[in-house]
Amino acid sequence: QMQLVEFGGGSVQAGGPLRLSCAAPGYTSNHNWAGWFRQAPGREREGAATIFAPNGATYYADSVKGRFTISQDNVKNTVSLQMNSLKPEDTAMYYCATRLSSTWYGPLVPKSFDIWGQGTQVTVSS
Repeated sequence: QMQLVEFGGGSVQAGGPLRLSCAAPGYTSNHNWAGWFRQAPGREREGAATIFAPNGATYYADSVKGRFTISQDNVKNTVSLQMNSLKPEDTAMYYCATRLSSTWYGPLVPKSFDIWGQGTQVTVSS
């Protein structure tokens, strides 16, 4: 089973930046999507940003557009999420994910992805 390990979570004041990274040592060209999802207490998991590896196309939730940037390093097999201008409503557990599943519900839909990391907490204080 492929392992995904997230790094970089923590606490930050509103307006500040934070960078998350995801190590995917078993990542191959078959895993052609990677992304970051988040889940706040009492809320459903939602897509924040995803990337299609073959051409680098990126997809963002409206709530993070212009503030978050997803990127990938194909040599190191890492996917990162640069988060700027953080808001208290960005507070959540953030999960890295990839997929091998043949089912597809869209680039920001969690059930399109079937391989998940353990998550890293991001807390933004006002």
